[in-house]
Amino acid sequence: MFTGLVEEKGSVISLNNGDKSIKLKIKANKVLESVKLGDSIATNGVCLTVTEFSKDYFVADCMFETISRSNLKRLKAGDEVNLEKSITLSTPLGGHLVTGDVDCEGEIVSITQEGIAKIYEIKISRKYMRYIVEKGRATIDGASLTVISLTDDTFSVSLIPHTQEKIILGSKKVGDIVNIETDLVGKYIERFVYFDKLEEKENKKSKITREFLLENGF
Repeated sequence: MFTGLVEEKGSVISLNNGDKSIKLKIKANKVLESVKLGDSIATNGVCLTVTEFSKDYFVADCMFETISRSNLKRLKAGDEVNLEKSITLSTPLGGHLVTGDVDCEGEIVSITQEGIAKIYEIKISRKYMRYIVEKGRATIDGASLTVISLTDDTFSVSLIPHTQEKIILGSKKVGDIVNIETDLVGKYIERFVYFDKLEEKENKKSKITREFLLENGF
């Protein structure tokens, strides 16, 4: 689990393609403090397991599911990536609960200067827009950001100069692809509602309801 507060920007040292997999070697510093084999580091928002490390790099394997859903497949040597080490129970929760399981890729469709801030408008599949709410949180390349507005298939976030410097979104341009993880709470609510409706449908089909059972001593 992560907070979406990027600890540092690392860079890709190498990327090796395997059998429906990718082995990434990432240059880093801060996230490697007290790191151990098997630890999790969010890389552009993707939870990756450390399989090898040194004082200034770590190596991680990306499986097919990760490759198909995220922009890690688009990386090349020298590219910057957002990095965050997984939290512990004593870690301050400054952003929001982020799983590191990317839902989909998004495309930057516009960048607008508004005073000191830059407004980034991002287009994603309408399948995932149901989990995006105004003034809610969305994770973009691992960074927890506040949604300031939305349309049927886009949402916008605002970055102050400090944030522009600290995360890779600040240097991206229109047409670039980013990783999106939507809010976890919305997914659970949708699932609960789905099963409530399914249970209601089954009860009607069998004509056995909660009220019927209570009336008959159950």
